[in-house]
Amino acid sequence: MIEVVEGDITRLEVDAIVNAANETLLGGGGVDGAIHRAAGPELRAHCARLGGCPTGQARITPGFRLPARWIIHTVGPVWRGGDRGEDALLESCYRESFRLAREHGVRSIAFPAISTGAYGFPKERAARIALGVMRAHEPHFERIIACCFGAEDAALYRRLLAEAS
Repeated sequence: MIEVVEGDITRLEVDAIVNAANETLLGGGGVDGAIHRAAGPELRAHCARLGGCPTGQARITPGFRLPARWIIHTVGPVWRGGDRGEDALLESCYRESFRLAREHGVRSIAFPAISTGAYGFPKERAARIALGVMRAHEPHFERIIACCFGAEDAALYRRLLAEAS
């Protein structure tokens, strides 16, 4: 079952949270910065050894000081108008995150709204992509959470979920 939660992804008690990272994996603003701050300096040190991550791909690290055992870092696309493969890259972020989660025995996972902040991906378009991939992976997980930072985003995800049922 897909759940929509409004709140701080760093506080969720799930097996894995997904980080909307940048290609360096060394921390940044938004969700990425919040996850790095909450996980502690061990996360940055571990990520420095990974050598980055290309857009559309994902890497996994321990959760360090987070309640979540794992952090799956994925690099979403920067929105450039929609004709440069942005949809496919965003879909790949979710698919690759689920692939790593399954490889590591994850049963509960939480995602932020990847690429919809500073990267400018249109929120409804991104939510439709996210929910489509989430629905495809529902049979393999006990909990899939769309963790929204604000009430407006949570309402969008809830509306799209209701339309699909």
